[in-house]
Amino acid sequence: MADERPLRVAVLGRSVYALHGIGGLERHLYDLVRYHLDAGWRVTLVTRTPAEPHGVDPDRWRLVGGHPDFSACFVPYRTFPLAGRRGTTIIDRSTAYPVFGRRAGMAAARLVARGEVDVVYGVGASAWGYAAARTRGAPAPLVLNPQGLEEFGGADGRYGGQRLKGLGYAPLQSVVRRTARASDAVIATDEAIRPAVLRHLPVAADVVRVIPNGLDVQDLDRLVDPAAGRAARQRAAIGDDAVLLVSVGRIEANKGFADLAAALSTVPGEVAWRWVLVGDGPARPELERRLQESGLASRVLITGRVDDRTLHAWYDAADLFVHPTRYEGSSLVTLEAMLHRLPVLATRAGGLPDKVAPGTSGWLVDPGSPEALAGALAAALRERDRWTAYGTAGRRLLEERFDWRVIQRRFGELYRELIARGAGSPRGV
Repeated sequence: MADERPLRVAVLGRSVYALHGIGGLERHLYDLVRYHLDAGWRVTLVTRTPAEPHGVDPDRWRLVGGHPDFSACFVPYRTFPLAGRRGTTIIDRSTAYPVFGRRAGMAAARLVARGEVDVVYGVGASAWGYAAARTRGAPAPLVLNPQGLEEFGGADGRYGGQRLKGLGYAPLQSVVRRTARASDAVIATDEAIRPAVLRHLPVAADVVRVIPNGLDVQDLDRLVDPAAGRAARQRAAIGDDAVLLVSVGRIEANKGFADLAAALSTVPGEVAWRWVLVGDGPARPELERRLQESGLASRVLITGRVDDRTLHAWYDAADLFVHPTRYEGSSLVTLEAMLHRLPVLATRAGGLPDKVAPGTSGWLVDPGSPEALAGALAAALRERDRWTAYGTAGRRLLEERFDWRVIQRRFGELYRELIARGAGSPRGV
């Protein structure tokens, strides 16, 4: 490129790790900001005002918050009466979230008007206000990342089997569609999700670019510790002869943990196995009831929420990672399992087909089918001699495609292409 000056990027998102939460969206935005800064760029983060100072992780936040090329613009996020907890209900996401996106996008438009920003990157409805400014001729291109398309029911449009969610999400869907129409590029986080992006959003095929969510491999490698894994097994009285299955996620119906519990009931009695589920959530009591009724409770450990070191110790302790989800976006937990060289048994939900290659790094089954999970689990147990090779292949794929060093280069190429194109009309129209 002829112009290699540092880029100036406005990043718009409702939540970011170390300020608001620890989910996939929050971690994506945190890594995006950190790697943009590491590239020598200037970043302005437009996000909601931190409501609870004790929720800030000061050590992690210092890496971005204290950077000389970083600035933050905080926008109020006001939950409407009866909308429930901020960002956690369909009502809130279809009311307060679009209002926040209008304000956040308008803040970005003011930065662009002052000549302080070259490109605007927004997640979902967070960029709505800038989309309106872009259609009126705001010069900085808009890059939209709709993430896992949750408001559209995910990649399969089925809302994890809860189709009535679509009615509640209708206002948010309208906002995201209008934002997409004004965007110069729309990100699909996996090749497997590209068809869903084109199905749900009013954009041309060449507007959609695949840039995955990923991990900071170098940073997370510090948590890889086989000794910690052995210690975790010992504390839980899991013998070396037991096949240890590990799953990670919020315990809710669309994560499919009840499907896996049903599949485990079919494993022959002579096979020694244990299942550790790292997570917590509203469906935990029902899952525990099912495990008791099926006689499996003594072989299952539900840890609740844990810190990063404990989580990664369980990855190191595991023999097989099982992700039975009915609904999925990109699945960072699967990438974390690949970091630890684990073979993976997962469903064909969301972006998982981009990460798990049957016969190479694991097994894939259709979501929502305990019978399919049982069949794949039986096949996996028969093929234990291939697990090491599968884990090695998964780690190689992680390094080649899902490491943030690779992802950062792809964002740089996209941003400079859009800027070089000039300030014409958005291509999503």
